[in-house]
Amino acid sequence: MVTGEQPQPEEPERNPRSDLKASDRADIFEKAYRFTRADEAKALGFYPYFKPISSQHGGTVTVGNREMIITGSNDYLGLTQDPRLKEAATAAFKNYGTSCTGSRFLTGTLALHEELEERLAEFLGAEAVLTFTTGFLGMLSVLSALAGRQDVLYFDRDNHASLYDGARLSFGTLRKYRHNDLADLERLLERDAGRRAGGRLIVTDGVFSMSGHIADLPGIVQLARAYGARVLVDDAHATGVLGESGRGTAEHFGLEGEVDLIVGTFSKSFASVGGFAAGPRPVINYIKHHARPFIFTAALPAPQVATVIKALEIMQTEPEHRQKLHRNAERLRGGLKSLGFDILGSESHIVPVLIGQDEHTALFWRGLWDAGIFTTPALPPSVPPGQGIIRTSVNANHTFEQIDRLIEAFGEVGRRLGVIG
Repeated sequence: MVTGEQPQPEEPERNPRSDLKASDRADIFEKAYRFTRADEAKALGFYPYFKPISSQHGGTVTVGNREMIITGSNDYLGLTQDPRLKEAATAAFKNYGTSCTGSRFLTGTLALHEELEERLAEFLGAEAVLTFTTGFLGMLSVLSALAGRQDVLYFDRDNHASLYDGARLSFGTLRKYRHNDLADLERLLERDAGRRAGGRLIVTDGVFSMSGHIADLPGIVQLARAYGARVLVDDAHATGVLGESGRGTAEHFGLEGEVDLIVGTFSKSFASVGGFAAGPRPVINYIKHHARPFIFTAALPAPQVATVIKALEIMQTEPEHRQKLHRNAERLRGGLKSLGFDILGSESHIVPVLIGQDEHTALFWRGLWDAGIFTTPALPPSVPPGQGIIRTSVNANHTFEQIDRLIEAFGEVGRRLGVIG
């Protein structure tokens, strides 16, 4: 159990003499001084990142003095501006103050944290839940705590970066299978059969954040049972969205109880920040007492926890938000496909639009920006070379008129740049 800084091995004695002069040594900052691509893009007017939003109203945002339709936001149920969430956060702020100023392990656990964990466990049908300060931190915590030197992690190649960083922080062996290719996954499982004494964990996104694809969870579960593996699903983009009750990918496929661990975030449908892991009580208890990223990080502040609790209540009692999101997503997918765009087989509220080369993708983004559409491109290494996309997503607050204007703008820019006929 990790309870403090671990003793470090003594450093070997250093030779005070060296054949290298100080002027011959590399400067660790050199790579930073050579990095000019962002400044060059800014100078040309094609820098799409870090755009400051001054206000947000449903499906629009204000940038400077300009109102724009936003697409790509993760506020899927449209709750970030809900007055009930603001009231809950304000009440918690008045009671608990601005920060926990300590880790959950020591002085930072609030009654509010445990209330959220109990409610979320009941919602997801899990024995226990542990919450984290961010979703990214949760992925680091779970994988680094569970995967030891003899264990193997089987990853969909399109898994989120936080999962990959969690794997790197662990001592487990990482195997990557082609995206949503269960034959390739089985090939890896079969190749390892009988070779290792450690455990196996298949790790997949539920809804993939760039493609909008939904994992083939039925097939993954079947392979896991056949080869003695456990299954972890990152439902960051699925909780609150998929399934009749919004419980995520497992509910969507009727596989609740068949997934061993569900991890996710509060920064999307829950309109807050933070993360969670849900699963068997002994496993959650182990993570709680062994995950260094969790143990050595300050706890999630009370206003954010109260916001999640209120969002969960709304998620459970007002399905109309989820239903509106699905109608909006269907309208967007259908409209873009009817114009001839390749949306890469999206099945969800995340709808990528394939553009192609980097320069073309940047031009397309700028055309949309000039048309009053706030969106972002995805370029290599986030996507394969020559496969640049404009990543779009809708929320429950978008009106059909806004979605139609978005589709119209895509059509205008696409025809002008020759992406569609």
